[in-house]
Amino acid sequence: MKRVAVEYGDGLVELDLPEDTVVAEPGSLYTDPEPPDDPVTLTRRALAHPLGSPRIRELVGKGSKVLIAFPDRVKGGAHGTAHRRVTLHLVLEELESAGVRAQDITLVCANGLHRKNTREEMAGYLGPELVRRFPPSRLLNHDAEDPEYMVQLGETDEGEVVEVNRLVLDADLVVVLGHTLGNPYGGYSGGYKMPCTGLTGWRSIRCHHTPATLFRSDFVPISPHSGFRAQLRRIGEVIERHMKRPFFAVDAVLNGANQQLAVFAGRLADVEQATWPLAGRRTEVVIPGPPADVLVLGIPRSFHYGPGMGSNPLLFKQAIGASLARAYGALRPFPVVIALCVCDGWFNDEWFPPYREVYRLLQRCSSVEELVRYEDEVCTRPEWIRKYRYGYGYHPFHAFSMAYMGGLADRYARAVYVVGAREPSYARGMGCIPVPTFEAALRHAARHVGDRPRLLVVPRLSRVQVHLSAAEMAPTPVE
Repeated sequence: MKRVAVEYGDGLVELDLPEDTVVAEPGSLYTDPEPPDDPVTLTRRALAHPLGSPRIRELVGKGSKVLIAFPDRVKGGAHGTAHRRVTLHLVLEELESAGVRAQDITLVCANGLHRKNTREEMAGYLGPELVRRFPPSRLLNHDAEDPEYMVQLGETDEGEVVEVNRLVLDADLVVVLGHTLGNPYGGYSGGYKMPCTGLTGWRSIRCHHTPATLFRSDFVPISPHSGFRAQLRRIGEVIERHMKRPFFAVDAVLNGANQQLAVFAGRLADVEQATWPLAGRRTEVVIPGPPADVLVLGIPRSFHYGPGMGSNPLLFKQAIGASLARAYGALRPFPVVIALCVCDGWFNDEWFPPYREVYRLLQRCSSVEELVRYEDEVCTRPEWIRKYRYGYGYHPFHAFSMAYMGGLADRYARAVYVVGAREPSYARGMGCIPVPTFEAALRHAARHVGDRPRLLVVPRLSRVQVHLSAAEMAPTPVE
């Protein structure tokens, strides 16, 4: 037997697993690459040789208005050499050398529909010196509900709504900082995904974070060539047509420790394409042998979206759907999922205020797709908008988008078993089957996959994840 420690609640539990179990973590299944150079050198080199664009210092001068957009706390790391921290200082150097005045530079956290970040949180990942340097009037959170700043730009040729923060349109130059990491939405983060989810509004975001897109046949397994990614590009291109000049991007390909493997700068469309090959070599991992029958997940209480992600029912189901999408290439069609999850019903109403209501509405639906009919009602309620704008809470549409990603598990898994649920009714409310022990889950799974299933274990969802495929092809399912 093989003993594996997996995340559960606020700690770890150990499982005794068959010797042929595949464990998807660095040092076991794959080796995370090391940076080829220090991040300052990588970033300076990228800024000096931009793709498809002149250097920043050639695009602006005295009197130019510049907007720099950076990712929020959800991804990218908070260490001293994190991409956004290093890059902000170097971009500011470029602007200063071009004669741009400090009062003409605005930094905006591209939080999209995520909760706004406090200045203390920004100091944690940008550095206290930079936060002290920029007063609140020039170090802002994006506000997707601010009527003075959100501008409607119509629709794309395919009907996607296009709206964007007015600061993007008013600036002479917009610099966007992105992290190219494996992502269950559209293959990778960074590229057009950064401004099109971070600086737009919920009516635009719901055009792609919706069942009509997430449940397309090209969404799972994850790929940067899906309809989802095409929607981001179309929306971004419409925004750029209304800007004074196209986005200037500085994107870093990161490893699992959020270290820069490479940095590319320049025209956003060119940077996006330049980052994907290296990101693929880091992110796309092949498991040896045949595909697995069962996906085992260790779900902590708190990870990237915040405290309570592993106990809030909509969020733990989102984590299951996202994990299934990441690993589907390494699984037999319609596998079984076993998730170790505390599932105690703590929604964390302070951070996720609309989630309890959306969970209640989901109980009135026969499928997650039916939730769509409640979007306009819930997402325009003044109390939820107020908590997003002024109370550091997630936007109400975020709860819908998480429920839809969780719906991938309903479509692609034969069964989802939740081990260790302290309030089993919440597992049942999300379409999962609560069981008391891991051994009991395996006995239940045997009805679908036999009594000697091949297991694929993702032990720690709090870490940066990879996309998985199998060395041997899965057989075509017979239904």
